Amino acid sequence: MTGASATQPWLQQYAPGQPARITPQFSHMIDLLAAALAAAPDRPFIRYFDGQLTLREVDAAADALAAQLQARGFAPGDRLAVYTQNNPAFVIGLLAAWKAGGVAVPVNPMNKQRELRYILGNSGAQALLCLDELWHEVVAPMLAQGDGSQGDGAQNDDGPLALKTVVTTSALDWQSRTDRRVLSHSERLPVPHGVVDLLAIARSGDRPRPLASVPSANDLALLTYTSGTTGKPKGAMNTHGNLAFNAQVYRDWVGVQADDVVLGLAPLFHITGLVGHMALALRVPCTLVLCHRFTPEVMLDAIRETRPTFTIGAITAFLALMNHPGVTRADFASFRAIYSGGAPIAPATADAFERLTGHVIHNAFGMTETCSPSHMVPLGVKPPVDPVSGAMSIGVPVYNTTVRIVNDAGQEAAVGEIGEIVSAGPQIMRGYWHMPEATEAALLHGGMRTGDVGFMDERGWFYLVDRKKDMINAGGYKVWPREVEDVLYQHPAVREVAVVGVPDAYRGETVKAVVSLKAGHQATADELIAHCKANMAAYKYPRLIEFRDELPKTVTGKILRREVR
Repeated sequence: MTGASATQPWLQQYAPGQPARITPQFSHMIDLLAAALAAAPDRPFIRYFDGQLTLREVDAAADALAAQLQARGFAPGDRLAVYTQNNPAFVIGLLAAWKAGGVAVPVNPMNKQRELRYILGNSGAQALLCLDELWHEVVAPMLAQGDGSQGDGAQNDDGPLALKTVVTTSALDWQSRTDRRVLSHSERLPVPHGVVDLLAIARSGDRPRPLASVPSANDLALLTYTSGTTGKPKGAMNTHGNLAFNAQVYRDWVGVQADDVVLGLAPLFHITGLVGHMALALRVPCTLVLCHRFTPEVMLDAIRETRPTFTIGAITAFLALMNHPGVTRADFASFRAIYSGGAPIAPATADAFERLTGHVIHNAFGMTETCSPSHMVPLGVKPPVDPVSGAMSIGVPVYNTTVRIVNDAGQEAAVGEIGEIVSAGPQIMRGYWHMPEATEAALLHGGMRTGDVGFMDERGWFYLVDRKKDMINAGGYKVWPREVEDVLYQHPAVREVAVVGVPDAYRGETVKAVVSLKAGHQATADELIAHCKANMAAYKYPRLIEFRDELPKTVTGKILRREVR
C-alpha cells in the first residue's frame, strides 16, 4: 500500500467476519417505511415521556399531514421546513413531506428570526411545521417584519418567502407527564386562525393522494443546512438513497435488532440524530426514545425508565451525564453500544467514561454532506490513540466507502502524512442547493472534500488532526466566525472584530470575540454578548470578549485571525 487511502476491508483486522460491502435493501425512505409497517405495525416506535406511538399511529399521522399539505398546494419537490425539538412531530413531519413527494428541511430550534428567515428564503420552503412556542417567539414576529426583512431591518438577499402554510405542534402533544424540567409550559399555546394544528390534523384520518411517479434513490429527501467556506449556511442535498444507505450502515455495523431501544440523545435536526436515531429506528424497526431536548437529569430518568441499548451523541452530552449528581454504573448497564460523533474526544475523557460506565465510547466521523457516518470504530474495539498528536482515531471507513488523504498538491498523501480527508461512497450528497460553484469545489471526482485534515496510519486507522478552515466546533455544533462577526458589526460601538475558537474544557472549543471599539463609543463585554445572544442561536454567541485598541492585520488591511488566535 503506497498511499493513504482505505476502503472498509481494513476492518478485517479489527472485526473479522464483517463484510466489506453491503447491499442496501431500500433505495427510498417511503419503501423503507412500508417494509417497517409490514413487519411490525403495532410495535412501539416512539416513546415520549409517558406517551407511546406505534408505527401504525405515526404513519397515520404522517398520512394526515401529507394530505393537508397537498390540499394547500404542496406539490412533489416542494420543501417542508421542520422547526421543532426532539418531538414526535419531527418524525411525523419528515415522513409527511416524503409521502407528499416533497423535501424536508430540518431547522435548528435554537435559530432566531435572522437565521430562520435565511433558511426559509434560501430553501424556498412552501410549508413550515413548528412548535407553538416558536410560532409566538420567532415565526410570527418574523412574518410581521415583512417579506424582505430578516428581523433586524436588513434586507434578505435570497428573494421573497414562498411560505404558504404553517402547521404548529405542541411539545405537550402525545404525552401527559408534562415534565417542567424540560417542557417550558403546562398548557398548549393558542395559535391564530389560519395556522393549522398538527394534533387536530392527525385525528382527521385523511390520506394523501398517491404520487404520480415511483420514487427513486436520487430524489432529494433533505435539505440539511450547514455552514461553508463563504460563511453562509449551505443546503446539503441529501438523497433518499444517502439516507436509506446510512440507516442500514448503523443497523449492520452496530447490530441493532427489533428488541433494541435507541436513545434520542442527539438533536434530530442534526444529521447525527436524524440518521443515527430516527432513520436507524425506522430501518430496524425498533423503539426510539425522545425527550424534547437534552437535559442530563431528564435524560438519566429516561435511561432508567426505558433501558436503552444504543445511542450516539456529542461528547459534551456524555460529559453532562457523567458529571450529574447521583449517576451510577448501573444507569448504563442496559447499553450494548455507545458511539460519539460531532466533536473530537479527548482520550482522558474516554477513559473516565469507561471507568464510570464500563463502556467504551466508539468514535464515529461524518458530516452533513456525508449524511452522517463515513468512518466508525468497529463495535467492541477500543480506538487507538496516536502517540505523536494525542488524537484518538475516528475509526475506519464504513461499508462501500473509500477514504483518501489528499495533500496540498492534490495528490494522495503517504501513509502517516497529513492532508485533507476526502470520502467517497453511497452516502455522499448530490451537492449544495443552488450553489454550483460550491458543489464543484466540494465534490472531487465523486468524493467529498471534508475540509478536515488528518492522516491514516499503517494499520488503516484514520485520525482527525485539525480543521482546514477557521470553523469553530463548540460541543459538536459548528460555528462560522464570519456570522458572529457580522452580528457584532451591527452593534453601533464595534469598529473591528475577529472571532476565533479557544479551548474549553466542557465544549471542546468555545467562541471568543476580540473587539476594537469606535472612537468615542463604549460597550461592555456583557452588552456585546447580550447583543449576539438576541440575534443568533445559543451555541453561536461568544462566551468571551476581549477588547484591544487595534487588531493585527496584513499590509492590505485584512484582519489576521491566526494571530488573534
